[in-house]
Amino acid sequence: MTADRVDALDAPATLTAIRSCVHCGICLPQCPTYRVLGEEMDSPRGRVYLMRAVAEQRLDVTDGFRRHLDLCLGCRACETACPAGVPFGALLETSRAEIERRGRPVRERLLAALIYAVFPHPRRLRALLGAARVYRGSGLSALVRRTGLLRPFSRLAAMEQLLPELPADIALPELVPARGRSRGRVALLTGCVQRYVYPDVNRDTARLLALAGWEVVVPRDQGCCGALELHGGRLDALRRRARALGSVLPADVDWVVTNAAGCGSAMREYGHWTSDDGATRVASRTRDVSELLADSELPLEPLPLTVTYHDPCHLAHGQKVRAAPRALLAKIPGLTVVPLADSELCCGSAGVYNILEPEMAERLLTQKIDRIVATGARTVVTGNPGCLLHIAGGARRRGLDLEVIHPVTLLARAVRWEAS
Repeated sequence: MTADRVDALDAPATLTAIRSCVHCGICLPQCPTYRVLGEEMDSPRGRVYLMRAVAEQRLDVTDGFRRHLDLCLGCRACETACPAGVPFGALLETSRAEIERRGRPVRERLLAALIYAVFPHPRRLRALLGAARVYRGSGLSALVRRTGLLRPFSRLAAMEQLLPELPADIALPELVPARGRSRGRVALLTGCVQRYVYPDVNRDTARLLALAGWEVVVPRDQGCCGALELHGGRLDALRRRARALGSVLPADVDWVVTNAAGCGSAMREYGHWTSDDGATRVASRTRDVSELLADSELPLEPLPLTVTYHDPCHLAHGQKVRAAPRALLAKIPGLTVVPLADSELCCGSAGVYNILEPEMAERLLTQKIDRIVATGARTVVTGNPGCLLHIAGGARRRGLDLEVIHPVTLLARAVRWEAS
């Protein structure tokens, strides 16, 4: 299915993929929204049925169709469970592209315009976060939360509640030399939210890769990978970003490394949406940082800590990477990793889902935090900035003493840097 030509639901390749669903129902218990709502049309099987009705021109793109697809997190747990191999993620994104083509109500268009005018643009996002830092530092944030001024505006309130304590920017050099035995050359995607909300994760990623023998290139003029636009059905915007990133990232690197699950998942699928040579090269070489560090030799000291691990959806289901992050944690002496029930069940972040659908996102977050609390661990590890923000925000609102960190942050704490 070459989506340069396949965007609409009546395209033959898309219809063939839709018809591959045998409606067995194995996906139902894996779907977060079905587990919460118990509604057939809010399950993967039900949504595929709706897509088929539209593709076969038995149903128009109605408000109901749009609503059932909007409630989908795009977590792709159904893909993992599906015995027929239905490519639900691509079908969802194609369906959302059709919804965008048909047009949305004015209020939804205005909110989307705000989100997509800021989040995929690093410089604009930096300016917004700078204003947010002033907002937090002035005490106005505490006043707004105490008085509930934003409570009637659920989506604005959701944005405000996500705001963490924002760190100072960390500028990475464009080249971080390998240390010790050379293993090759990689390019690091710095991302958008990751770049400014968790700059220490990018710093630690580059340092650890260099320590493991990789020369790390960090192109300064790299932009957004397009993941948010892909999940929102803005396929033309995704293609532009894929082509731009393919032209900026060096062609001679062995791997393109990401430390954000959503970015990595989108980048690995560039070849599905565009035939551009640079973009398809990026797709074939993209790897999560855990995959490169899991088999590395690093000077590690004991870290006597009990943690639990949450699988980011787009790492576990999108990229099929589950073992590497756990292997990375297992390398740390003294670390105890306790299993998390429903670790692969979405926390409710899902890109900007927690802004667009705050009520459902909060219900899923409550379930996730309840399961984290049940482990007894006071540190939860996860490899996606959206999950980090969402879970940390929920824990903060519940008054929990819970640290939420990226795997590379934990690994960097255990490294004996002076001996390296």
